Amino acid sequence: MNSSVYRGSTVSSNRILYTPSIFARTNLLHLQETGTVKAKEPHVMQREHLASYLFFIVKEGGGTLEYDGITYSLNQNDCVFIDCQKKHSHCADLDKLWILNWIHFYGPNMGGIYDKFKERSGKPVFHTDQPEQYFSLLSEVFFIASSDNYIRDMQLYEKITSLLTLLMEDSWNPEGQANISRQKQNVQEVKDYIDSHFTEKLALDDLAERFFINKFYLSKIFKEQFGTSINSYLLQVRVTHAKRLLRFSELSIEQIGYECGVGDANYFSRMFKKIEGISPGEYRKKW
Repeated sequence: MNSSVYRGSTVSSNRILYTPSIFARTNLLHLQETGTVKAKEPHVMQREHLASYLFFIVKEGGGTLEYDGITYSLNQNDCVFIDCQKKHSHCADLDKLWILNWIHFYGPNMGGIYDKFKERSGKPVFHTDQPEQYFSLLSEVFFIASSDNYIRDMQLYEKITSLLTLLMEDSWNPEGQANISRQKQNVQEVKDYIDSHFTEKLALDDLAERFFINKFYLSKIFKEQFGTSINSYLLQVRVTHAKRLLRFSELSIEQIGYECGVGDANYFSRMFKKIEGISPGEYRKKW
């Protein structure tokens, strides 16, 4: 698949319009378009109702983005990650015409992934201190898309997944990354404590008292830092331990519940099924 070079009056670009296989379109995160664009003069690019997600990074220069009713100022090494169903537009600045690297992609689960990105404090615009990682990934996407490799859809899926992982990491509460407070360090200690004491009765009030943190603040910061609530994390740890005992021990279901810090066998079974979709007995039989 060859790239196309375009030199117009407002922009010059090097792009690939990609057509994924039916298999990729149905099952995978798949590429739609990728490339680099250099603005020759300010011009507005506006779209909406597009089944696509757009990521771009400002390589040089600056401009503005209007998205979801908010106007953002963009400068070098600023990143944009948006849902193109929503109305959006962007324009280069007159005095510092930009160069952008971009990728449009989509997939059957992208709505849920983008919701998780937002839930984890991801913002549509953020500044990155590691632009080389984005440029490297987008360069690899461009190279793979322009090849005739018969497994390129799977390779592109891998690169898009890597991009999403990087976005989740890099946009995570970016304002607070430079100076992590003592209270946030305490939250790591809370997580470590849960990992070591999940077999005991653990309540939010007790954790807050033990680590000298307001319980409401503890709940908020724990979810910001680890992407889940304290109760959900405790449940995850207990179920993981339960699965280990169900597979590699002869303990009864009731005993396993007790070993996981849940004394009521019925509650333990309901808790397990909520996470795994099957009862502890069914899990043991299957595995």
